[in-house]
Amino acid sequence: MQQLLNGLFLGSIYALFAIGFTLVFGILDRLNLAHPAAFAASAFVGIWLTDTFDLPIALVLVIVFAFGAVLGLLIERLAFRPLKDRPDAHFAGLISSIAMGGMTIALLQAVFGPNTRRFPPDTVPDESIPFAGVTASTLQLVILGVSLGLMIALTVLVGRTALGRSMRAVAENPTAARVLGVNVDRVTAMTFAISTALGAVAGVLFALNVNSAQLGMGGAIELKGLAVIIVGGMGSLPGALIGGLILGIAEVFAIQYIGSSWRDLIAFALLFVILLLRPQGLFGKRRIREV
Repeated sequence: MQQLLNGLFLGSIYALFAIGFTLVFGILDRLNLAHPAAFAASAFVGIWLTDTFDLPIALVLVIVFAFGAVLGLLIERLAFRPLKDRPDAHFAGLISSIAMGGMTIALLQAVFGPNTRRFPPDTVPDESIPFAGVTASTLQLVILGVSLGLMIALTVLVGRTALGRSMRAVAENPTAARVLGVNVDRVTAMTFAISTALGAVAGVLFALNVNSAQLGMGGAIELKGLAVIIVGGMGSLPGALIGGLILGIAEVFAIQYIGSSWRDLIAFALLFVILLLRPQGLFGKRRIREV
């Protein structure tokens, strides 16, 4: 039971990162490979804010969310919008986002240096809370609470707001949405902003969880994020959530019962089995090929 709980805490971070990934893909049919760089950049910014200004973690998360939103707007404006009218816009945007991510990491190294950075020891109180036969730390509860809160907020935004209706319209048919008066460029920019903001918060939570931030930390989670959205169903927000939780639980159980060196093998093998049984993903839909 304790390991299941630990897996839920880790999986909530993976889910938050993957939801940011799948939001752009599901609505705009674009794969933003600068997302892992934003994940890493936000962790470094969060540590800098905490270390330099002694800010409480709640305020740091709010500032990092805003930082991620601005970074997402820059990524959309510089890496995707100039290429939107090209015949190969999907592939060109993919390559452009890789370049944008590389420049972000280079800028991070220039500003913060190549060394690993950590949050101050007292950033989150080191307390344990027992309940129902298991124990959760304050940090774990913060991670789970923030992750679930943001996922619920995103679900409400997409399902019950004017912006969410515009997002769904663009996801269904951008041309028809434009004819109906939807500002597609604005929806695109807001989608990138929200997506990157979620990834930014995930970066801070991940750095808190492992007590370190490294320049390459985004690359380590990138493949897991891609695996999660494929297993959950490309473009499915509920699928990204469930896929992230499955991956986190699989990793924790692998570490506990087999060994840490097997964590990725077991986790990805489980995801591979799911895809063999359901190729379209947990929440994906089979596409009917028309001739």
